[in-house]
Amino acid sequence: MNNEILLKTEYVTLGQLLKIASVIDSGGQAKWFLQENEVWINGEQDNRRGRKLYAGDKVSIPSVGTFLMCAKQDR
Repeated sequence: MNNEILLKTEYVTLGQLLKIASVIDSGGQAKWFLQENEVWINGEQDNRRGRKLYAGDKVSIPSVGTFLMCAKQDR
């Protein structure tokens, strides 16, 4: 599954992305999810829920999908 995430602000955190993409139900689940699952950001593994994601960043979560951050003006 490949999805574009339209950013309404300059950035979102990885924890916010997980909630926006309906990977988790609440922000409190982000820490647990990131401890149990691999997440790749621009080809590098990362598990920091506070990691800032900007337009152009690509987030891949095996068995969930790939998400591309897009700015409003990119569309």
